[in-house]
Amino acid sequence: MPSHSNAQRLAIVPDAEDFAHEPQAHSTSKVPVVCAFCYGAGMEVIPGKGARGCRCRDQNVQARLLESAHIPRRYSECSLSNYHPVSNNGTQLRAFNYAYRFVREYPSVDRGLLLMGPCGVGKTHLAVATLHGLIEKGIPCLFYEFGALLKEIQESYNLALQISELKVLAPVYETEVLVLDELGAVKPTDWVRDTMMQIINTRYNSRKLTIFTTNYMDEHREQKDEVLEDRIGVRLRSRLYEMCKTTIVEGEDYRHRFDEE
Repeated sequence: MPSHSNAQRLAIVPDAEDFAHEPQAHSTSKVPVVCAFCYGAGMEVIPGKGARGCRCRDQNVQARLLESAHIPRRYSECSLSNYHPVSNNGTQLRAFNYAYRFVREYPSVDRGLLLMGPCGVGKTHLAVATLHGLIEKGIPCLFYEFGALLKEIQESYNLALQISELKVLAPVYETEVLVLDELGAVKPTDWVRDTMMQIINTRYNSRKLTIFTTNYMDEHREQKDEVLEDRIGVRLRSRLYEMCKTTIVEGEDYRHRFDEE
């Protein structure tokens, strides 16, 4: 979430140690960059302690995990350390604390998160920040906006594209932690609800953790409003109570400030 004038900075989660090397001078030929700690051997000598696997291996693993997580570029910098709950907003601080504890305590976590609230209050930021924290621990994760996932599944029915529904869904089923963003945003046809149930039930049965965000609440705030149960069905909402800690995130839409500049 972008900074606010009345925001309180939380820096509970330290940034990862920076092992970046100085940029190399440009030349006409590409010179391979050799790790300054292990010189390509993969083992790093620690004075007085012996040898261990080099830190560059962890960096390479994290880079591969980040690439395979499919986090959109817009959210690539989202972290727990740059999420700024608005002052006196207890819901945002509570949601941050749940996300922070999720990362800290993983894998001793038995439920995912359901971040529920209006647009522009930082739900996706927190969800992606949680993935980034887990990836730093070497945990395979995956991000999908729910509408985009449904579209990919539909496109798999096009034989000309030479992709299968299983190829699309296998990573969704298998990843250790999945973020499904914008749950309920797609018109709830029978096919949409059946597909949602298939995905979520598969992860439930495999005891895989899932983090959801949604703009739909559990209670009507105005008579014309739909609730989450209207969008995903009674059975699926019931399943989510068991799978996830429901966390309401309130506040003003931070994107409104762009019109004020």
